[in-house]
Amino acid sequence: MKKMKAIVKEKEGIGAILKEVDIPKPKEDEALIRVIYSAVCGTDHHIYSWNPWAQSNVKLPHILGHEFVGEVVEIGRSISQVKVGDIVSAETHIFCGICKQCLTGNQGICKSMKLLGIHTPGSFAEYITVPEKVLWRNPKDIPLKHCAVQEPLGVALEGVLAEDISGKSVLVTGCGPIGLFAIAVARASGASEIYASDVKEYRLSLAKEVGADKVINPKETNLAEATLEYTHGDGVDVLIECSGSPKALRSGLEALTKGGRVSLVGLFGQEINLEPNSLLVFKAARVYGISGRKIFSTWWKVRELLEKRKLNIDPIITHELPLEEFEKAMHLVEDGTCGKILIKP
Repeated sequence: MKKMKAIVKEKEGIGAILKEVDIPKPKEDEALIRVIYSAVCGTDHHIYSWNPWAQSNVKLPHILGHEFVGEVVEIGRSISQVKVGDIVSAETHIFCGICKQCLTGNQGICKSMKLLGIHTPGSFAEYITVPEKVLWRNPKDIPLKHCAVQEPLGVALEGVLAEDISGKSVLVTGCGPIGLFAIAVARASGASEIYASDVKEYRLSLAKEVGADKVINPKETNLAEATLEYTHGDGVDVLIECSGSPKALRSGLEALTKGGRVSLVGLFGQEINLEPNSLLVFKAARVYGISGRKIFSTWWKVRELLEKRKLNIDPIITHELPLEEFEKAMHLVEDGTCGKILIKP
């Protein structure tokens, strides 16, 4: 059987290894894809570091990675919508198609959902197999590097555009890749003023580059007080929470205007102690939980914005590394000294 290189998590604890494994054979409803770029997600770092979430969700041994662009090189016998030679990416929420959520147009929150690269072998490899129903054919005029990051870009887009944002002030807490994508989408969607917060100066500099009007480091400045000062005491119209930090969420809610909107995008690693009456109830705040993308309407929106060159996302893609340097990528993510990292097999 032919072999390929892949990043495999073989045992518990911190780390993963580069090794040769068998090239997978596609099932009748799957395509075999030669990976061109795979992007690093925070989830990959969770698996690499083997945190409690990874311990509960990932079965070892496991190939990491789920954000990618690649070329179809083989198709299963029941496939009809993609062909060999197509350049594709993939929706990572593999839906069942028969549960209540799927049958009511909410496949992205399928009751029996599997996650590509979590419950299936991932894209930190030379090849990956993917079910046809979650494949997304890319047009030829979108750069391959942009195609590789559509999945996280779609999460950011859903967070920003949960409601109309034109003419509104926005605070983005957390300037990791999804926070940075959110700033770019907010800028392209007509936000009147964009504030961004993060504890890493490196990421705040990227936030400025992609469209933030003002940046705030909460280690140096009280986030809520600074934002209220910038907005003449009114507070921001929209909070996009991308950090997963309870402290950032609390400060963001303190900075939110009455009648404002909140999109919760970041995942929290601990319980949150909030006073909901003053921060949510009496503000009549509208709160949206953002769980991935709408299948496939979010993808169409992302495609249109990328095709028409409406988004400034090149500064967000800060590193391109070979598969052999995956450990460097994990250290950069841990240090917060990167935007989006692309891995090239």
